Amino acid sequence: MTKKDFFDYNFKYAIFDLDGTCLDSMWLWEEVDRQFLGIRGYEVPDDYLEAISTIGFRAAAQYTIDRFGFSDTVEELMDEWTNMAIVKYEEEVRLKLGVKQYLEKLKKMGVKMVVATASFREMFVPALKNNGIYDLFDEFVTVDDVGKSKSFPDIYLRAAHIMGANPEETVVFEDVFEGISTASNAGFFTVGVKEPTSACFEENIRKKSDVFIESFAKL
Repeated sequence: MTKKDFFDYNFKYAIFDLDGTCLDSMWLWEEVDRQFLGIRGYEVPDDYLEAISTIGFRAAAQYTIDRFGFSDTVEELMDEWTNMAIVKYEEEVRLKLGVKQYLEKLKKMGVKMVVATASFREMFVPALKNNGIYDLFDEFVTVDDVGKSKSFPDIYLRAAHIMGANPEETVVFEDVFEGISTASNAGFFTVGVKEPTSACFEENIRKKSDVFIESFAKL
């Protein structure tokens, strides 16, 4: 696939990340991180959100326990994070600019679309339904489904397989460098999406992406 194919909508398969790509939700996790670590006497390290954003909920809990030496179990951390975040996902999380219009356009053109996310269904399903885009997707794949983080191509390959597509004919939309890098190395056409929380990695994302967009409204 070429850039011209992409901008001319000459593709039939697309894979979308959610948090930071379709959903304006990274502020929520920054808030949860500040609150969660703050009551334990820690500030949020600069690299923390980037480190956990692609590895899945359970792996992020284990990473946090290992990094800070907490005595909590993985399940206890997951429950605490869920209680802090789930209401915000249900009531406050909105779409990034132009997302709904772009997805609706692709749907009308017959493009198959699958979500590939490190989030989990109890959170993202209400957010997608509240924002009117849940039914635009053909399927949803999480890192927990494949048992590997986005450092590995499994989640993208699973999503492509569901659509009956090959990587070279499939567009992947991501906002973090790890996701872009993994998808690109696996042969997918990659679109980097601007996200303020990934600003320190933006130069690398731009270089690795086949296309970089400031927002979906630009499309």
